[in-house]
Amino acid sequence: MYYEILVLAVIVIFVMQYIGGFSINKFVDDNSSYFKKLQEDDFEFYAKAKYGDAIDIDKLFNTRLRDALLVGLLIGFLFINNMSYVTFIIILVIIAGMYKLPYLQLRQYYKAHLHLIDTQLPYYLKNLEILIQHYTVPVALGKSVGDAPEIFKDGLRDLIEKINAGDSSITPYMEFAKEYPVRDSMRMMRLLYRLGLGKQEHKQEQLLTFSRTVSSLQQKARESRYKERLDKMESKTMQMLVCTGVGVMLLLILSILQSFS
Repeated sequence: MYYEILVLAVIVIFVMQYIGGFSINKFVDDNSSYFKKLQEDDFEFYAKAKYGDAIDIDKLFNTRLRDALLVGLLIGFLFINNMSYVTFIIILVIIAGMYKLPYLQLRQYYKAHLHLIDTQLPYYLKNLEILIQHYTVPVALGKSVGDAPEIFKDGLRDLIEKINAGDSSITPYMEFAKEYPVRDSMRMMRLLYRLGLGKQEHKQEQLLTFSRTVSSLQQKARESRYKERLDKMESKTMQMLVCTGVGVMLLLILSILQSFS
């Protein structure tokens, strides 16, 4: 019976949307000024971090609202015969959960994205340091693209393109650092810019400073990976202990019940 009601609800919603009798999209668009107050302060930042500056934030936000309301409407049809205050509250919780889920996914993507950059940047900079010993900074950057981690390639191409277009300021380097806003990225790009400006007689001294900083970042990345492995091992150990403890408790309870019976 529940499945028949759900199928009927889907058909009714589709027909109403098609003939224009009721449109959730229109409802969301007409009340966007009110719904906008529900948008998280950092939603736009996370959305652009994943999809780029070209993404339509309003359209993405309205899609979140529409999907959440559609799910709530379908759940409402499903429990229409057993509607109560408790059911109504459950439906509201489901709508709120569906509304929040895309935001949480964007935030999780951003954190995972930054973590990946943070662990790979020191090793890319180490390879770049070797190239700088033999070439100028712009040439070394160009030669580093092929072996760079995939995550940096688009940013490196933009950086090289701006330098080749004649921009000799620090701006292209800072834009690269802003695109990958991880630990010490700003400081590393400033060092790289100064290394590109430095005269040949001072190059070795500046390169030595750059090398020390890269080595420090590599050490931090190694410590971070080691800590992650320890945390993962501790988590698995705790899960194993909890499962073992629960199993032993269940066996004890069953044995006690059996002895009483």
